[in-house]
Formats: sequence, C-alpha cells, structure tokens
Amino acid sequence: QVQLVQSGGGLVQAGGSLRLSCAASGQTFSRYVMGWFRQAPGKEREFVATIGWRSGNTYYADSVKGRFTISRDNSKNTVYLQMNSLKPEDTAVYYCAATRTARDIVIITLASYDYWGQGTQVTVSS
Repeated sequence: QVQLVQSGGGLVQAGGSLRLSCAASGQTFSRYVMGWFRQAPGKEREFVATIGWRSGNTYYADSVKGRFTISRDNSKNTVYLQMNSLKPEDTAVYYCAATRTARDIVIITLASYDYWGQGTQVTVSS
C-alpha cells in the first residue's frame, strides 16, 4: 500500500510559477511510475505528465509541454511538478498518482494508476 501526500499549489497570476510536490510512503518508490493529472470544474480528469523510474523518462500532455516539468527524487520518495508560464486554463485540482511496474515505462492512462493523492487546487488568475 502506498500513500501519497501532496503539497504546494495555490493562487498565482498568469505567467507565474508554482511547484507541486507529492510524497510517497513505502520502501520501493523507485519502482513506481508516477503521474500528474488535473481536473477542472465540470470536466473529466486529464493527464498532465508522467515519469518513469528515472528522471530522464518523462512524457507530457501537449497542453503543458515546454511549460511544466515533472521530476522525482527517489531518495526522498517525492515527485514534483514545476509549472511555469501558467495560464488561466491551467486552473484545476491537480492529483498525483502512482503505480508499481515491472519495468521503466511511462503511463498516460488514468485507469492504470492504483494510488492517488488527495488533490491540490491550482488557480491562475488573468
């Protein structure tokens, strides 16, 4: 069992930056693929970014590519989402997610993740 505890988020003006953190319990964090998803009011939860076992194995939604960076620190059991050049359309509740895998891959499908953080609000004002 893995527990994910999120921190960060808040209110920022368009063009600003925020960093989200997601700390995981457990001793095998390095074998978990991690993801970030978001859900805006009235919309379905959507994929944002994913990272494999290693920091160099990442994949992004087109809408955030070049502005957001996902990273992980396996020594701290933590994954991060650095969000730059934020836009009002980035406003949503952001969720981190985790799933253990047998190999180093990236996963973009929501249903493939087994564990979820509590969510954190990100609001970007225009």
